[in-house]
Amino acid sequence: MPDRISFQNITLVLHRPRIPENIGAVARAMRNMGLERLTVVAPENFDLKRALMMSTHVAADIVENMTTSRDLKSALSACGYVVGTTARLGRQRQVIQSPRKLAKTLVPISAGNQVAILFGPEDKGLSNEDIRFCHALVNIPTAEFSSLNLAQAAMVICYELFLANAEEGQLHSPRLATRHELDGMYEQLREVLVRISFINPENPDYWMNNLRRFFTRMQLRAREVRIIRGVCRQINWYGNKCYEDGRKGIFKDGKK
Repeated sequence: MPDRISFQNITLVLHRPRIPENIGAVARAMRNMGLERLTVVAPENFDLKRALMMSTHVAADIVENMTTSRDLKSALSACGYVVGTTARLGRQRQVIQSPRKLAKTLVPISAGNQVAILFGPEDKGLSNEDIRFCHALVNIPTAEFSSLNLAQAAMVICYELFLANAEEGQLHSPRLATRHELDGMYEQLREVLVRISFINPENPDYWMNNLRRFFTRMQLRAREVRIIRGVCRQINWYGNKCYEDGRKGIFKDGKK
């Protein structure tokens, strides 16, 4: 029997929504399509009464039980796969999928990983800094006017997730590294690469963005992140040893 997307592992994350009614409208769209997990990050002008009014009684429990977070990093820390929604396309927004293709991608991934679908503020969407947290980006094709209301965009994504079925015999994806694990790896990589002069310490983010895109395409597993961090620790150890040996005047053969 074909697998379906594991909805209990899917969370819609609204980053800095400005209009409380939009939160309620997103919750209603989620209820229509069978999703229940909602996280709101640093909402502006939040008013629970206004959000509940738009959600109506059928989706009130989604609003009442939603998770709130002070920042995006903590909101996504437990997620193994993060998908950002974007209307803008550009050089830093290269991993683009359609909602239908995304839904098929999430069938095996959602079986053993927490997945976040990330929506940005209504007025400007996700920033380039925000999309660094994302493993993939999804763009909703439109005609001439590309800007969608937040609830409209959420409904399109939720609808495609609702329809998605896996193909026969599709394998489940292994547990991917969480955002918390990846962020720790990237911080350690940056420190090591600056130390060995592989990247410019005055502009490390430029080179780290390239590495982020590289590793994102690989969909790193938790075990692979531990291996990379172990290599970084070994580089640090060897660098310290060479420095101390040089300071003491010890050469390769162990003689001064």
